[in-house]
Order: sequence, then structure tokens, then C-alpha cells
Amino acid sequence: MAETQSSETPAPRESAADGKAQRQAARLAKHITAFARRHGGSAEGQLAYLGQRGVRIVLVGADGGWGDLVATSHAVAQQAVERAGITVRETFDGEMAAKVRTGPYEWSRMAGMQIGGPANP
Repeated sequence: MAETQSSETPAPRESAADGKAQRQAARLAKHITAFARRHGGSAEGQLAYLGQRGVRIVLVGADGGWGDLVATSHAVAQQAVERAGITVRETFDGEMAAKVRTGPYEWSRMAGMQIGGPANP
């Protein structure tokens, strides 16, 4: 009898880079979920390319609170928002921007001395 080779191919080994990307996506998803929970129970996001630095995940909560996170790649950012289960928009359009609520800190940082706030360093 002739020996036959198994038709099963061995599972590809996860590279160190893949493992690191998976861990980063999981960590970002945890932060996104916590953000949504703190800001009205849900959030929307938008992914913005930052060049070599990576991808910015801009978040807007149901209560208008906002924040952002940075992922090392678009794939990691996409995986993180999918794990978190948030709605992702293609652009940060007027409808999304209208939901953002800014406070005194943001106004003073954006306008600086024009409205009597502290100067931006």
C-alpha cells in the first residue's frame, strides 16, 4: 500500500505582528465600549487616516461627548470598531458634527486669547 499524504494543511502560525494587532484591536474596542457606556450608552465613529502615525478613531457619544483614539493601521481600527459594535460613518459630516457638545475647556483651547481664554502654548 502506498502512503498517502493528509489533505489537511497545517494551520498557519500567527505572526508576532498579527498577534500584536489583535491585542491592540481588543484594547481599543474595550476603550470604545467604555466611552460609549460613559456617554449615553452608544457612540458613533469615523476613521481618519493620519499618515505614517496610523488611523484616528473619532468618537461621538449619544450625549454629545467626544474623544478619539489612534490605531496603528486602518485594519486595526476597523477591527476595533467592529468589535465594539458602534456605527461608523464615512465622513465627519455636518450631522455628526452637530451632535458634538463642547465645554468651556474646548472653547478656551480653540479660541485662546480671542475670547479671553488662556493662550495656547
